[in-house]
Amino acid sequence: MALNASTTLPYDVDRVAATFIDEDFLRHTSEYVGGTLESFQIDGDTSGAFNTVTVRTLPTTRLPEIARKFVGEKLTVTQTEKWDAPTADGSRTSNISLKISGAPLDVTAVQRLVADGGNTRVELDGAVTSSVPFLGGKIAEAAEPMVGKALNIQSQQAQAWLESH
Repeated sequence: MALNASTTLPYDVDRVAATFIDEDFLRHTSEYVGGTLESFQIDGDTSGAFNTVTVRTLPTTRLPEIARKFVGEKLTVTQTEKWDAPTADGSRTSNISLKISGAPLDVTAVQRLVADGGNTRVELDGAVTSSVPFLGGKIAEAAEPMVGKALNIQSQQAQAWLESH
């Protein structure tokens, strides 16, 4: 199943990128959806190419009943991001991979922070797949709206965060 979203934030790419890798912001977005930030790590100098690993525990209350039977009341989600160095205009790209413990899902996405004057266009393109024979398509189809919403929350919450920080 495909994930696609785009939004524009009235801040430059440097500020938006700094927000997306701010541990307090990540804690805020985790708690916003009823979860907890378990850990966050940055590897490398954020002025160039670098990687982040974010581990969250999230409730499954919004998942379909059939999914909750498999995964229980909470999920541990490990989000790995491989950030490219900024381009000449400051735009950045991050390759995102989500691993969900106990769930037969793979999520991959590319997030682009595109410089647009003093604004940043946040573009997200990705896919949710499942390796379960016969049912994999149905599992991915059921999970896609939830995964898409979770990834979009970051962009939505970034606007409010930037306005107040």
